Amino acid sequence: MIGTWHGLIIDCPDPQALSAFYREVLGMVEVQDDGDWVVIGISADQPGIAFQQAEVYTPSTWPDPAVPQQMHLDVKVGDLDVGEEQVLELGARRLEGGGETFRVFADPAGHPFCLVTM
Repeated sequence: MIGTWHGLIIDCPDPQALSAFYREVLGMVEVQDDGDWVVIGISADQPGIAFQQAEVYTPSTWPDPAVPQQMHLDVKVGDLDVGEEQVLELGARRLEGGGETFRVFADPAGHPFCLVTM
């Protein structure tokens, strides 16, 4: 092993807004806010997700390959229907794709993510 996972960094136009979306989806807390850099996690001493302001940001157009996914999170839920209702209320939108055990969405900044029950 060379090291341990510290975090995932996501470029976005509004770090506060996107971090608030994922705090609600994942049940995490804000552990750092420097304006253009916001980190959420279970606690400050655990790996987290950072949201970094990008002055020039182009959201994914997935499944159209013009602008690829760039990254995506899989979020495990107990019930896909309930999870879908909740993320849509938070500002996500449903994307093409999915199956019996997963559904595909875009977060408010356009990053694809999946709800999964596997």
